[in-house]
Amino acid sequence: MADTQPDQNHPYHMVAPSPWPVLGAAAVMVLAGGAIVFFHDGGPWIMLAGLAALLYVMFRWWSDVVREAQDGHSHNAIVRIGLRYGMALFILTEVMFFFGFFWAFFASSLFPAGGTWPPKGVEVLDPFDWPLLNTFILLSSGATLTWAHHGLIEDYRRDLVRGLAATIALGITFTLIQAYEYSHAAFGFTEGIYPTTFYMATGFHGFHVIIGTIFLTVCLVRAVKGHFKPDQHVGFEAAAWYWHFVDVVWLFLFFSIYWWGS
Repeated sequence: MADTQPDQNHPYHMVAPSPWPVLGAAAVMVLAGGAIVFFHDGGPWIMLAGLAALLYVMFRWWSDVVREAQDGHSHNAIVRIGLRYGMALFILTEVMFFFGFFWAFFASSLFPAGGTWPPKGVEVLDPFDWPLLNTFILLSSGATLTWAHHGLIEDYRRDLVRGLAATIALGITFTLIQAYEYSHAAFGFTEGIYPTTFYMATGFHGFHVIIGTIFLTVCLVRAVKGHFKPDQHVGFEAAAWYWHFVDVVWLFLFFSIYWWGS
């Protein structure tokens, strides 16, 4: 949000006081409280107000970070290392987040209450239909993102833009196919342990795909504006790491929940 002083005697970026952390915390509290009210048959307006406030804070906060990255001295080599460590730790928390869902699924499937898995009466999805197609789509998106990354490193801006655009298109296609799959599933979220673990794991993954697509869209806009350089593109790296993480999680979901679990 503010520039590093040019006469400082250390290589770190000292961020000036910003309103966004406290406003972000307040928005999350309103969002969580509104969700509780909504889940107890209240109206959705408090939850939607909290969500709108959170999205506004995220937009303004990350806009400040982008401006800091462009000022020429705030995000130096030392600061970029710290940013990479921060993104790596964030992805580690995401690994543990999904670990909980896999634990719930395997605990239920290896020791099923009724003695069989999937439970009787549950018509599971064919893993070699839409899920297999989505697997190819997501793996292809990883390849197109790598193409974009190589274009950035080699300073071929056309390859960078085309690779990002192709990855975004594949991500949107994946989301639409998964929405179609959900709409044609023969079981609902509250119809037993199998549907609950299935929708929680695959649904949160789909949410992460949407978030990753937004990340990449921001990177595409920044790439068109010429923000990224071959030796300085931490924002792109963070989005790429996140997207590859989403790819890997989907492989575990496909082989364990869709294929083995069926």
